[in-house]
Amino acid sequence: MSLPRPNEVVERALAAANGEPCVVIVEESDQAEVRFANNTTTTNGRRRDRRVIVVRFRDTKGGVAAGVASRSGDVDVAQMVEAAAADAASSPASPDAAPLVDGDADTDFAEAPAEGDLSTFAPILDDLSGAFDSARSSDRVLAGFVEHQTDTIYLGTSTGLRRRHSQPTGAVHMVARSTDGTRSAWVADATGDFSTVDVRSMDARLATRLEWAKRTIAMPEGRYEVVLPPESVADLMVDVVNYASGQDAEEGRTVFSAPGGRTRLGEQLSQLPFNLFGDPAEPGLECVPFLTVGASSSDASVFDNGMPIEKTSWLEDGRLANLGYHRAGAARSGTRFAPPVDNLVLELDGASGTTEDLVARTERGLLLTCLWYIREVDPSTLLLTGLTRDGVYLVEGGEITGAVNNFRFNESPVDLLARTFEVGASVRALGREFGEWVNRSRMPPLRVADFNMSSTSAAS
Repeated sequence: MSLPRPNEVVERALAAANGEPCVVIVEESDQAEVRFANNTTTTNGRRRDRRVIVVRFRDTKGGVAAGVASRSGDVDVAQMVEAAAADAASSPASPDAAPLVDGDADTDFAEAPAEGDLSTFAPILDDLSGAFDSARSSDRVLAGFVEHQTDTIYLGTSTGLRRRHSQPTGAVHMVARSTDGTRSAWVADATGDFSTVDVRSMDARLATRLEWAKRTIAMPEGRYEVVLPPESVADLMVDVVNYASGQDAEEGRTVFSAPGGRTRLGEQLSQLPFNLFGDPAEPGLECVPFLTVGASSSDASVFDNGMPIEKTSWLEDGRLANLGYHRAGAARSGTRFAPPVDNLVLELDGASGTTEDLVARTERGLLLTCLWYIREVDPSTLLLTGLTRDGVYLVEGGEITGAVNNFRFNESPVDLLARTFEVGASVRALGREFGEWVNRSRMPPLRVADFNMSSTSAAS
C-alpha cells in the first residue's frame, strides 16, 4: 500500500489543527547501500523511511507552551495532532517562545519526494570490480560499503509557510588489509552523485599505505608533531561546532564560557586567521536552506521552524565570531540568531598544498590518517579523547618510513588550532567518526605541534 504524498500529510495535519498554531514536518528518506568484503560484493539493499512531526502551541500562564508528536510510516494524522495538543496542554511556558515564521509556498512543494535506486551505484561497482582484481593479485583484501541517501523535507505551518528541499548524500568507505591481517588502512570519499569518486585512486592510496606498513616501529606515548589529513581534521572540527551553544556557554559549562555569565565571543582563539563556517549555498556542499527542528534544545527551537539559514561563521580570522542561538536566546543575549548548518568548512585564505606537501616538510613526526571513538572528557576545555586506527605512520626527513602502533589521544580541537603552524588547501573530506552526520565538509591538512598521545593502544 502506497503512502499518501508528504505534502498531503502536511495539509491534513494543518487542517486537523483547525487554524490553531501548528507546524508539520515530513521527512522522507530513500536509502540504498552495497557492502563488500573479501574482495567481492556481499549484500545490497534499498529502503524508504518516513517520519512525521507535529508541533502544537498554546497560550499558557507566563507565555506559550509547545507540544510535539513524532511518528514513523503511515501515520494517523488526526491522532498526532491531538497528541501534540495534549503534550502542549501539560507543558509549561517555553523559554524559547517566538512568533511562528511567516512565508509563502515553494513552487515544488506538491512534488513527490526524490527517489534513488541501486543503479546509482553502477559506475562505482564497475570500478570496484577492477579494484578487487588488483587486490587479489597483490595479497590485499578489500572491505567496505557504498551508500546513497536522498532526503526530502516538507515543512508547513499554520502561518502559510510551505517549504520543500531534496538533498542527496553519498559516501564510499574502503578498508584494505594484508592477507595475514597484520596491516590495515582506511580511505573514504563523500559525494552527492558519485561522479567525483575515483575508486582507482582510493585503492592506490590504500596499497601505498599497506606498503608503508611493511616496516613497523614501536613508539611510546608522548607529545608529537603530527600531520592531520583533511579527514582527521573534519572529525575534530565537528565537535567545535557541536559544543558551540551560546546558552551553554553563558551558563559556564563549555570551553566558550567566560566569567560572570559571559562568553568568549570576539576572542582570538588562534593566531592563524582560520575561518570556520557553514553555508547552505557553499558550492559543492549545498544543503537544506531552512531550519527544521523536531524538539527544542539550548540552541535550537521548534518555534524557529522554517527560518531561512544563511552563512554562519563560527570563526573569522581566528576569532570566535558566533555561538549557536535560537531566536529567543539571541534576543535575550543581544546577539545574532545562529542556527545549525548541515555543512562545515575550515579554511585559511592563501593556504596551498596537500597532505603530502606537509609530510615532505616534516623532519620528524606522525601522520594520523584516521581517528576513532572520539568522546568529550572535559567540556570546560573541550578536551576530547579518542583512538588512532588503520594507519599511523612515522615521518622522518620528509618521508614515510614505516607504521607505528596505535595510540589513545587527549586533545582539545580549540587548543589544537592554536598550536597549528602549517595549513594546506581545503578539500572535501569525510571523517571516519562523524562523517555519517556531517557528510558535507571541506577541510585542510594541518601540521600541529605537541599533539598529546596519552597512551599506546593495542587496538588494530
